[in-house]
Amino acid sequence: MTINVGTIDRILRGALGLGLLYLAFLSGMPLFDGGLMKYGAAVVGIVMLVVAVTRVCPIYSIFGFKTCRV
Repeated sequence: MTINVGTIDRILRGALGLGLLYLAFLSGMPLFDGGLMKYGAAVVGIVMLVVAVTRVCPIYSIFGFKTCRV
């Protein structure tokens, strides 16, 4: 797969991933006490971090988007 995630997109995805993992496991908010919201936020957070690290977004590949310079 080719790289299709740029630097700014990568930083935003990393921050979003870390934020969602924080909300899911460390925030103590009542919204994230239930299983669906807690683990849903954790899964989305992990996916965001994986995309930020690998710089490859499968959804961008399907639609032909690129946020990086060639």
